[in-house]
Amino acid sequence: MAQDYFADDPRTNRERMLAGDLYIADDPENARLAQRALRLADAYHRASVADDAGARSLLVELLGTLGEDAYVKPPLFVDYGENLHIGPRTFVNYNLTALDVATITIGADCQLGPGVQLLTPTHPVEPGPRRDKLEAALPIVLGDNVWLGGGVIVCPGVTIGDNTVVGAGAVVTKDLPANVVAVGNPARVVREI
Repeated sequence: MAQDYFADDPRTNRERMLAGDLYIADDPENARLAQRALRLADAYHRASVADDAGARSLLVELLGTLGEDAYVKPPLFVDYGENLHIGPRTFVNYNLTALDVATITIGADCQLGPGVQLLTPTHPVEPGPRRDKLEAALPIVLGDNVWLGGGVIVCPGVTIGDNTVVGAGAVVTKDLPANVVAVGNPARVVREI
């Protein structure tokens, strides 16, 4: 018999997800919002390709926040969009994957290379029934003037300090302080700026 992880918890899976607690990703509201995000991201991509002046308004509708003069090159891949916040004058290159189950905050004046992945979901590693169905999520924060090279992966719960540069292909598994250059897998600080 499958264990009921939430027998004493009256919250919906969506409420658990937004609180950063374990949840099962079968909430009907989550499914509706994920489908909405998929439609808006697709419409944004199509409008951008057509050089439609309304493309930015679609992105504004999709995201939680889009700062002044921020630009995102499509395609953009999100879970919900509403939990992704992009600061002013930030540039995001092609193929950003932002799994925004938890909040993702990108500061002002950031530069994200192509194929960057910002991943908030986690899964328990303890054995047990239905563990493959359980998820949780931890927020990601990029400070101001952060530069992420192409293909950088930022893992759940990571904060990257202001003015930090992360080299292409790095996997950021732990917080990085401000004013450093980090490279590698896992990313490590190689020098101060």
